[in-house]
Amino acid sequence: MKTLLVLKCIALAATLVVAASAHADSPDPLKTAVTGQWTGSWWAHRPADNAARPRGEDSGQCLDCTVVYEDGRWEATFEGECGQPYRFTVKMAGRQSGQAVLFKGTNDLGEENGGEYDWIGRAAGDEFVGFFTSAKYAGEFRLQRTKE
Repeated sequence: MKTLLVLKCIALAATLVVAASAHADSPDPLKTAVTGQWTGSWWAHRPADNAARPRGEDSGQCLDCTVVYEDGRWEATFEGECGQPYRFTVKMAGRQSGQAVLFKGTNDLGEENGGEYDWIGRAAGDEFVGFFTSAKYAGEFRLQRTKE
């Protein structure tokens, strides 16, 4: 009787280990919904100059973005050209809301790039949208997942 009980406990423990291992290997949909390559456009203006966001198909600047998930946080590297090439890597705090991941953050890009920015964003499906403000600028970006 004791032997049967011990065998059942061993079998249960083995089942739990296998289940935990399978769960650890399965991709987290929250992470995979955002990680990868994105491309699109961004716009910025100076609210102090009463400048409105440029409109029209060709009004934005090209923007590429790579998102990775490490150590419980997302990290996005934004690259493009605006008079000169740029590359900024920012850490993003995010949480799931329905089928979307909502982001927020504060990043200092240096005085020559507008200083400290606060921003919020949303990624869902094949769309990643963000809005940013600093002491000098306000703007937005709209990205689509790249085709691999």
